[in-house]
Amino acid sequence: MKILVVGGGGREHAIAAALARNTATTVFSVMAKRNPGIEGIAKNVLLVNETEVPRIVTYAKENGVDFAFIGPESPLEAGIVDALEGEGIPCVGPRKAAARIETDKAFCRDMMERNAIEGCPKYRVFHSAPDAVDFITGYDGDLVVKPIGLTGGKGVRIMGEQVDRAGAIEYVKFLNGEAVLEERLIGEEFTLQAFVDGTHLIPMPLVQDHKRAFEGDIGLNTGGMGSYSMPDHMLPFVTKSDYNKAIEIMKAAIAAMERMGQPYKGILYGQFMNTAQGPKVIEFNARFGDPEAMNVLSLLTSDLSEVVHHIAEGTLLPSHVSFDTQATVCKYLVPEGYPESPGAGEVITVGPHSNALLYYANVEKAGENLVTQTSRTLAFVGIGETLDQAEQAAEQAASEVKGCVRHRRDIGTNALLEKRIAHMKELR
Repeated sequence: MKILVVGGGGREHAIAAALARNTATTVFSVMAKRNPGIEGIAKNVLLVNETEVPRIVTYAKENGVDFAFIGPESPLEAGIVDALEGEGIPCVGPRKAAARIETDKAFCRDMMERNAIEGCPKYRVFHSAPDAVDFITGYDGDLVVKPIGLTGGKGVRIMGEQVDRAGAIEYVKFLNGEAVLEERLIGEEFTLQAFVDGTHLIPMPLVQDHKRAFEGDIGLNTGGMGSYSMPDHMLPFVTKSDYNKAIEIMKAAIAAMERMGQPYKGILYGQFMNTAQGPKVIEFNARFGDPEAMNVLSLLTSDLSEVVHHIAEGTLLPSHVSFDTQATVCKYLVPEGYPESPGAGEVITVGPHSNALLYYANVEKAGENLVTQTSRTLAFVGIGETLDQAEQAAEQAASEVKGCVRHRRDIGTNALLEKRIAHMKELR
């Protein structure tokens, strides 16, 4: 089986590594910059921007690719699945119209409202800066300002955390009024990812990501500084009822997309805020999270290549998907100055990490050296019978990296988890 992995980040390294566990699978790669981890797995690599769809389709056909696994959101928005499937190459990833569940936040909210899907916060869609400014000025409370299109996980501004009312007004002006304004949700975030074959939805272990740049959950939002999962695949501040409701919300979204004539295949990522009233949808993503993919794929005990086949055929069943019952902690190393002014071109040295998995992200090889780029550099995933064991493994490996990089030492620690639990108890 030949499978093309599109994308060159830590998420795609985790996808390629999981596929390669099947020795009968040959991995091919398309990425904008050379990822040392993916390069060591793939039989052949095409270095090209992931949105250059015609070149990617030609490459896939020339190499006789059987399936494609689309990692990032930008090629989904560019219609890569439509083009590949038009040439008879099934994909893990939705077509352009279905990918709007992520790429068009106004579409997503309107879809939820029209189909009476639970978990949708109060919202308004704007295409005019003066109208958005008037709404913010007259709104009693805090709002979340979301650009309608893609922002790489860094475009949201939250009143009361990142901006005040004046800052929110300036931001919608910067966006030319193309924004979704939503009520600010209070609670604890969690991520539920699932394999979807158009009809069937098979959930993965719950994960909690940490987007803030610095320890203590302060600083700007990033693409994600790290994440963790628990041995029972749940989170201690998410009840079974919360979990079941989140799954039902995602199933309802898939059913709605199918009714709209836009069947959804691939990975569905549900970002939820667990509130006093239960889970609310922060957003849906049309692909794996980065870093959350590294947590769940490191635990996957079933054959990802076979899962790909079943997604393509529309025959995915719960028996096709299984995960090890262990905890994971993922910690990202990022360049100093990230995310505002990351330092690129710095040589780093990876130390001993036999107890953790290494996933390369935005880093390049220069001779025998690893050199930082302008985004997240590499990640370590620790795995253990307990969260503490997994955290120690990830922290030990991350701490051994030498050079102008840093990481959040608090991710996966019991102290931070207890704060999450206590916060949820206060709300309920």
